[in-house]
Amino acid sequence: MNYKDLNDRQSEALYATEGPVLILAGAGSGKTKVVTEKIAYLIDQKDVYPSSILAITFTNKAAKEMLSRVENLTDNAAAMWIGTFHAICLRILRVNIERLGYQKNFTIYDTGDQNTLVSDCIKELNLSKDLYKSRGILAVISALKNDSVTSDEYINANYGDFFKRNVGEIYALYQKKLKANNALDFDDLILETVKLLKDNEDVCRFYRMKFKYIFVDEYQDTNAAQYALVKLLAGEHPNLTVVGDNDQSIYAWRGADIRNILNFEKDYSDAKVILLEQNYRSTRPILSIANEVIAHNKDRKDKNLWTDKEGGKAVSYRIFSHNNDEEAGVIQKIIHLNYKGKSYEDMAILYRTNAQSRGFEEALIRERIPYRIVGGLKFYDRKEVKDVLAYLKFLQNTDDNVALNRVINVPKRGIGVGTMEQLAAYADDHGMSIYEVIRGLADNDDLHLRSEKKLIDFKKLIEMLRPHIEDMMLSDFIEKVLYETGYVEELKRENTVEARTRIENVQELISTAIDSERRDPDITLEDFLSGVSLLSDVDKSSEQKGVNLMTVHAAKGLEFPVVFVVGLEERLFPSGRAIDEDEDVEEERRLCYVALTRAEEELYLSSATTRTMYGRTAPAIASRFIKEMGEDLEVIDDTLNHMENDYTKRRHLVEVQDFTEYKKTIAAKPVPTDSTVTDVNVGDKIIHKKWKEGMVVSKVAKGTDTEIVVSFDGKGLKRLMLSIAPIKVVKK
Repeated sequence: MNYKDLNDRQSEALYATEGPVLILAGAGSGKTKVVTEKIAYLIDQKDVYPSSILAITFTNKAAKEMLSRVENLTDNAAAMWIGTFHAICLRILRVNIERLGYQKNFTIYDTGDQNTLVSDCIKELNLSKDLYKSRGILAVISALKNDSVTSDEYINANYGDFFKRNVGEIYALYQKKLKANNALDFDDLILETVKLLKDNEDVCRFYRMKFKYIFVDEYQDTNAAQYALVKLLAGEHPNLTVVGDNDQSIYAWRGADIRNILNFEKDYSDAKVILLEQNYRSTRPILSIANEVIAHNKDRKDKNLWTDKEGGKAVSYRIFSHNNDEEAGVIQKIIHLNYKGKSYEDMAILYRTNAQSRGFEEALIRERIPYRIVGGLKFYDRKEVKDVLAYLKFLQNTDDNVALNRVINVPKRGIGVGTMEQLAAYADDHGMSIYEVIRGLADNDDLHLRSEKKLIDFKKLIEMLRPHIEDMMLSDFIEKVLYETGYVEELKRENTVEARTRIENVQELISTAIDSERRDPDITLEDFLSGVSLLSDVDKSSEQKGVNLMTVHAAKGLEFPVVFVVGLEERLFPSGRAIDEDEDVEEERRLCYVALTRAEEELYLSSATTRTMYGRTAPAIASRFIKEMGEDLEVIDDTLNHMENDYTKRRHLVEVQDFTEYKKTIAAKPVPTDSTVTDVNVGDKIIHKKWKEGMVVSKVAKGTDTEIVVSFDGKGLKRLMLSIAPIKVVKK
């Protein structure tokens, strides 16, 4: 081995083999290189048995990379233990789990198994499945397990809260059923190992003697259970090397506790702390603003990244008038850089929330630029987006059996697969669409379905919504569909991080409609759906490699020659959910630091002064992080290039807080009509709120209402229900 290619601090970390060592490794400082070479050094130079070395990582990918690097450095790596927290715990439990009352052939429940078990618990406790959602309950149970909180502790702490107390009872029954089934979930792998080591001194002593040297990667991301496991395996005077960066601790929302790394010297009074500050990734201008930003955090161990690279392009910050301008501006810059020789795959767009990808995806598609979403799905491939589009397609065309099958039980209405198969068979036999069969169920003596009432309720929902296709603005109509179907409310009741992200994506679909209205105020639902289909079709034909789009969380551990960090605005980045608590703002600042340090050569920042997001348009204020970046930032005000139009004065500037508030406005009352429209006759000229001037060419009674057909100038024939049509008769 050749250790001459290590810098002074890396060498210090490598030779510090005895006792507890904290390697504070800044972004791009070569921490993996140091750890792998230190392991190889122990094996080849210190004659340490490989089986005496334990290395714990957070992902299988990181474990494979670490093992691969060690194997390239030494021939004796096979016997060492290297893996994720869960994998290491599984190996220990396979040998010792009988001490905890389980059989050695225990099974591990995946998310689907867990959901089924929690649903059984909810049913057994006679609790409402609408109020107690299995996914939401599982998220709470997982968080409690990561914090090492038992069901009894949670029940006692929340005894006065009826809902939380019941959640605790579900947790307790869930654990009881797991054990009865001789099963563990993923969180239990760590918790039960901790219990095993705590309650069985001989087992704990065995593993402490076995593992003479312990390495833990990404120590800043450890939660309470993982921290307890490391403490138990390490003992009082360990040869323990932990590697991490307190400035890159960005997972508090999933249980990570930054105090674990900040308090390392309190846990081990003889600990040695080594700072890796030389950065091998980024240019000086990039590191300069990253250091300036993170210095504003109070809860950190101080370090300052530097590089011996000369030169580097100044970091630019561009201010756009609207996020549409930002999306177009970023893509134009990408085209320019590509023309100058940069490949698309060398460029990345980083954003705070998944929903922000939509505008950039559409801009890239329009320019026929290949792209890929890292760590997630493309916007129009996301389940929730597909669900809402299926509703819109079905409302537009009730003969669309594919769309019907997707939405008939979303949200859950108790209409099962068997019912749909019966309806489909009847429809095929009689040459009808499935919805035609549903619409005629009340008068059908041949079909006897247990779900008949639920199907009729669904029909009423569809019949209530369809007339609004013609008399509401597109974005208003989508909002009404979301409210009336209860789609968003169902996600809210789930109450998980994933559900919140899905709500944001659904609401961002409204922004798509608003953008479409901006380009064409008279756009129809049919035109909108056609446009989305064309975008999706072009998207599917694009190459796998291309511009990289991802959230900042997904970008951690990655690096790119050119990086765009977009949407740097208050309540977006930092997130609106974080700005009320100092510790949450500090995590957002660490997230910003991670974003900035992904860039190797060029870094472009941007924000908008007005943003349409989650279905509403509102003024935006530049992120506080921009002000914290120092004077070296090159600021470009692009707002003067924005073409003002009447659209920006529309009602969407008024923020609709949520769908409960929406109920009080659009959904709760029909659009007001002129008092004289009940007397409208064929031949009358009318003015419509959306379609302007037209002439009535047909009038037909429809139950208690009246349907009119109007010929509008340049818009063709439109069918309107008289009771809700926003029209005014101008001439008899």
